[in-house]
Amino acid sequence: MTAPDTDTLVARLRAAGCVFAEDEAALLLEAATDVDHLEVLVTQRITGFPLEHLLGWAEFRGLRVTVAPGVFVPRQRTGFLVEQAVALTRALGRSVVALDMCCGCGALGLAFTKELAQHGIRVELTATDIEPAAIVCARENLAPVAAHVVEGDLFDAVPANLRGRVDVLLANTPYVPSDRIRDMPPEARDHEPRRALDGGADGLDVLRRIAAVAADWLAPGGHLLVEESEEQAPVAAEIMRAHHLAARIVDCEDMGATAVIGTRPANFAPDVR
Repeated sequence: MTAPDTDTLVARLRAAGCVFAEDEAALLLEAATDVDHLEVLVTQRITGFPLEHLLGWAEFRGLRVTVAPGVFVPRQRTGFLVEQAVALTRALGRSVVALDMCCGCGALGLAFTKELAQHGIRVELTATDIEPAAIVCARENLAPVAAHVVEGDLFDAVPANLRGRVDVLLANTPYVPSDRIRDMPPEARDHEPRRALDGGADGLDVLRRIAAVAADWLAPGGHLLVEESEEQAPVAAEIMRAHHLAARIVDCEDMGATAVIGTRPANFAPDVR
């Protein structure tokens, strides 16, 4: 491929509002197969296509995870949820059963499993999502860790033999209030699935559905971890407490992330119906 004018490429991206224009230019140059392909990629990026969809991958906690058009792109701040889950699991010091719900491309479950493997801890991972395109990516991304990936609406698709056995339930639920979707960047608003973004009137509808039955699926002492906004977190914690989970809020100023962690008490009697 004949080398393009990199300065011009950077200037075009910057004029379109790409904050990290130099980095994006380098990545697009790497992805392009020829000059014509590069022009297609740059034009799409300028018109609002997510960079990750154009590249075919997203970086998450040092991993390149496959993403595709119509698939939610994992946010860097969500790495805080993985950090919290890893710390809780390391404290157990044993192999665990984990569920990555609303898994998207499977980035959280993949990072969680790989990071614990570095400490000699095995994860039996199941991942689930309602979006068919996300399931395709998740199956590719999670194949190296032998995860079981299933398509369906929340717990509807989860194998029944996991009930009462899940040590860690990572749930990257949609939490944008419906009337705030229009304010999102076009990369998300126009190119990611609405169901992966829209959390209902207050952004907590999907969390409510999960929290309502989470204690039945968690093992004694098991944890439900969700990401919320700072404003939503106290309400999310109360929702968990209303459904038999001991809840706490943790923040990471560096990542701009807030997580709510609900823990099943050892004395909780699950619904065995």
